[in-house]
Amino acid sequence: MSLDRLMRRAGPLLILIILLAALSLFVPDFLGSRNLRGLALSVTLVGTIATTMMLVLAMREVDLSVGSIVALSGVLTAVVIASTGSVTLGIVAGLVGGALVGAFNGAVVAWLKVNSLIVTLATMEIVRGLAFLVSGGESVAIPAEGFYRLGTDSFLGLNYPIWAMIGCFIVFGFVLNRTVFGRNVLAIGGNPEAARLAGVPITRVRIAVFALQGLVAGLAGIILAARITSGQPNTSIGLELAVISACVLGGVSLSGGVGTIGGVIVGVLIMGAAQNALNLLNVPTFYQYVVRGGILLVAVVLDRLRQTGSLPRLPSFRGAAPRNPDESDARHA
Repeated sequence: MSLDRLMRRAGPLLILIILLAALSLFVPDFLGSRNLRGLALSVTLVGTIATTMMLVLAMREVDLSVGSIVALSGVLTAVVIASTGSVTLGIVAGLVGGALVGAFNGAVVAWLKVNSLIVTLATMEIVRGLAFLVSGGESVAIPAEGFYRLGTDSFLGLNYPIWAMIGCFIVFGFVLNRTVFGRNVLAIGGNPEAARLAGVPITRVRIAVFALQGLVAGLAGIILAARITSGQPNTSIGLELAVISACVLGGVSLSGGVGTIGGVIVGVLIMGAAQNALNLLNVPTFYQYVVRGGILLVAVVLDRLRQTGSLPRLPSFRGAAPRNPDESDARHA
């Protein structure tokens, strides 16, 4: 393996190692056990959803509606539990709601051939509006203390949200690397026409990937509702950008056909460590917006460099020199 190819693969991991080393030196208590547990818990929302965003991006698509799906699923869960008293029915409602939104996204993209950026931008607004309509524009309390255990209890020292994220890493890492479905996703992202000629069921795969994205976003919304003990229609605004940033930082190509679960884990940790350090240093929220936007820009630039292997040549703003000085003199004579 060439040094250039090795650096492309190991680049995100190297960035994470350098970042953790710098933060351990300059941020007080960063490596404390309490802070590390808090760091692991803080990345669960982004990390869980990133496992299926990896599939969407690897398929050369994008989903901007995940933040709204998280809000809608949490609200649906809260409303159903409050109306029926059944935690099981509430969880099922949240999962089904998320999966249906994802399947709708996939159907419009696959059947109507509409750009996924536009489709999910529209559903991002529609689903957020539905979340406010279902909740009446207010937070919905969940009158079932047993449901809260999903967000607060732990097993072997790790909270259930962390186990849910780890489970998603394992499941979708296996799906991407060890199944025909995962190979089909990469084939579609790499060359859709070649995949079609090879007999890949492109329409079904696209719908299935978006449905999985909605299902996992719904799961994340349910867990978030358990953590904050209510369904809130205004939660997770801008979450989609953090998820996409984590994936791209981890080596998932925006041009499709490339993605690894190991890279996604590294990207999630980079995003989480940066956010955690900002909070420990008491950086004002407005500056945090700037930093997060900068991280997204860096992620896109890194993706571009991975594709081209070199810096793009900048256009010259100087006038072109004449080929022959005599020709120039003749024109001015």
